[in-house]
Amino acid sequence: MTMSTEESLWARCFHPAPDSSEQLFCFPHAGGSASFYFPVSAQLASVAEVFAVQYPGRQDRRKETSPGDLGVLADQVYEALRKQLRARPTTFFGHSMGATIAFEVARRFEADGGELSHLFASGRRAPSRHRDENVHTLSDDGIVAELKLLSGTNTALLGDEEILRMILPAIRSDYQAIETYRCDPDSTVRVPISVLTGDNDPKTTLDEAQDWSRHTTGAFDLQVFPGGHFYLSAQAPAVIALLRKHLSAGT
Repeated sequence: MTMSTEESLWARCFHPAPDSSEQLFCFPHAGGSASFYFPVSAQLASVAEVFAVQYPGRQDRRKETSPGDLGVLADQVYEALRKQLRARPTTFFGHSMGATIAFEVARRFEADGGELSHLFASGRRAPSRHRDENVHTLSDDGIVAELKLLSGTNTALLGDEEILRMILPAIRSDYQAIETYRCDPDSTVRVPISVLTGDNDPKTTLDEAQDWSRHTTGAFDLQVFPGGHFYLSAQAPAVIALLRKHLSAGT
């Protein structure tokens, strides 16, 4: 299936596999971009066609305004990709803010009659578990300090003032979107959910991760890895193996 211009704007396919029977959509973290998932795409191209979602306000979309409302962003993602999601069995993987966006897009897809194969939610507490966080109200230096603490953005980029000026508006909008997001404890999806989390993640306790089970009427499992918020950088081989096993089972 050939993607439309709108679809290709929102979802990047680094390693096309049009004959694959499975597709995987990956949702980046706050401040993240589609290229974060380039290695995932490279390693899984043999079992699925991998698409990395590109939010507005970064890289080649940096001149666009990134919405500071997660519901609006989920609406935009779904409207752009709704046809592509129906093309073949589809799995979602989202990390941090991306896990919540994946959940919200899944809600919209199911409400529209669609069915996902699986949702992998990584590095994020359950949608209904709220903390009072206000990173989006901090100074630019404060936001950069938060990013360095979590190691979510290349530290070399964080030291480049020119690049910072380009990416900070989108990062601030992302933090506003996730920090002002609220979800009803009774909101559920039908798709099975696998939650992946680091055992030393300051943003997600095991109890907060376990509460994802309340948001699906399907199967649920929780897998804990060594590491912090970006545990998946060090644990990439294990996470890739997990995704490969799931995607291969569907082929």
